[in-house]
Order: sequence, then structure tokens, then C-alpha cells
Amino acid sequence: MSGHSKWSTIRHKKGAADAKRGKIFTKLIKEITVAARMGGGDPESNPRLRTAVAAAKAENMPKDNIERGIKKGTGELEGVNYEESTYEGYGPGGAAVMVESLTDNKNRAVADIRHIFSKNGGNLGENGCVGWMFDKKGYISVEKSATDEETLMEAALEAGAEDVREDGDSFEVITAPEDLDAVREAIEDANIPCQEAEVTMLPQTTANLQGKEAEQMLRLMEALEDCEDVQKVYTNADIPEEYV
Repeated sequence: MSGHSKWSTIRHKKGAADAKRGKIFTKLIKEITVAARMGGGDPESNPRLRTAVAAAKAENMPKDNIERGIKKGTGELEGVNYEESTYEGYGPGGAAVMVESLTDNKNRAVADIRHIFSKNGGNLGENGCVGWMFDKKGYISVEKSATDEETLMEAALEAGAEDVREDGDSFEVITAPEDLDAVREAIEDANIPCQEAEVTMLPQTTANLQGKEAEQMLRLMEALEDCEDVQKVYTNADIPEEYV
């Protein structure tokens, strides 16, 4: 498992998505609130908010929750002021890890994240230590059972996608971050459902992990995802299927 880190795929395989729906909703609401605060409450003119709302709808978040998140961001409702931070470090076997945080207490966030790294065979590094290993891209996942590659390629590439490739039971569509919404809409207009659509960090190269290091890496990623101040986690770890 490599590329987009396949961390979302790992979560689904481990059955964690439903069990952690409450935490997923919390992270999505934070993103909606910050996106609305930074770019306004209209998804049509705010690409970050549009992506956040689409992600919330994909998780079947109630419309009222989405609207409250937007209003907290625009100041119509009282809300918490979240700060964005990115942390970088190394996991077991030297795998690169990037952590995006939204928090109302940066001191707590960095202390918790540092503890999680050290407890699970990794270490938090300086800003920039691994960021250069990743490219910011739009990422769309489509189940193979939903379409054939030719139909997907035609819709995606005409809308400006950079690449369409196979990965196990899915197709991956890679775009420039600013083209994500247009490509997703084109795919959905072709009656092809998107399993996942987000702006992510794709590793340029991967680190193959085996045995204890692979198991430790999974524990590190799970612990980071469970942290209330963590929004997203990226890694270049390549973890064989048998460890999932």
C-alpha cells in the first residue's frame, strides 16, 4: 500500500470508518468552519468549503450540521477559533509522515503529536524535513465496479485530470488541487460515483516496511488519526496487504 498512502483504504479494511463516525464528523465540521472563516460561507465561490461540504455529504453528515459549521465560520453562530498547523516527522523504518492539525490549543496539539510519534517508534522533526517528499494534488478514488477505465479516463482527462491509474479494486484520478472540483463534477456528470475526493499530499517515492516496522507504522497512523487535534495524516510508507 503506497501512493496516496492508502490510509483511507486501510481504515475501510479495518472497519474503522463506521466505528469512528463521530470523530470523522468532528474533523469535517472543523474543516468546514475554517474554510468558511477564510473564504466565506458560499461554497460556489469558496473551493475549499465546496470540497469540505462534498466530503461531509459523502459521509452522510446531516445538512443541519453542515450549515451550523458554515455559520460558525462566518460568525453567524458562536464558535471556536481553530489554528492550522503542519507537523513533519519520521515513522518506523524512516518513513516520512506529515500531519495536518486544526486546534484551539497549539501547545496541547504539538505535545500530543510529539508523544504519539515517540510512543510508536517515530520522532517529530523540524518543519520542512519531509515536506519536500510530497506533492499537493487533487485525488479522486472510483471503485472499479462502478465503471470501466476508458469511460473514466475520457470524463476525467477532458475535465483536466493529470492521470488515471489502477490501484487494486479502484481507479485513482490525480489532478492539480485547483482542478479537483471540476474533475469530480465531470466524473459524476458521467454517472460515475466517486468513492473519495480530496486535496491530499502524494509521496514522490515510497518506503517499503515489513514485519515489526509495518505493524508499528499502522499503530502510529491510527494513534495520530485518533488525536482530536489532527485533521489528516500522510505517509510515504508502503505497507504490504498482509499487515492490514
